[in-house]
Amino acid sequence: MESLRFAPSSLATLANVLNLRHTEPVKSLTFHPKALAFIRSQSPTIKREIGEALRDVQKGISLGLPLSRPMPTVASGVHELRVRGVTTVVRVFYFVKVADTIVVFHGFQKKTQKTPAQEITVGKQRLQEVLHGHV
Repeated sequence: MESLRFAPSSLATLANVLNLRHTEPVKSLTFHPKALAFIRSQSPTIKREIGEALRDVQKGISLGLPLSRPMPTVASGVHELRVRGVTTVVRVFYFVKVADTIVVFHGFQKKTQKTPAQEITVGKQRLQEVLHGHV
């Protein structure tokens, strides 16, 4: 098997082309306190997956299915992050239509195929709380 060698400047160019460079996030994260508490209560694996996905969103990467999907029933610009653990399925709502911030405002364990109406209602309330500075 033949190995390839690259000059350091070529590696930087290759990393840029492949979007592998380590860049600072474009957007900051804001959390509703209850969403943050929910995320912190999860297993290390779930927390890592949520963190990695949110880091990608901060960089402007569109996640798409199966990891994320739009949730227009909550509000325009809201997405549902979908993370599956060994024994649990976790959902985290985040909002991307604020200038330079991703708003993470609700998290819950999913137990049914359809997102429960109660979770959508709570999500709507928490988003408004964050957007209007009531938390």
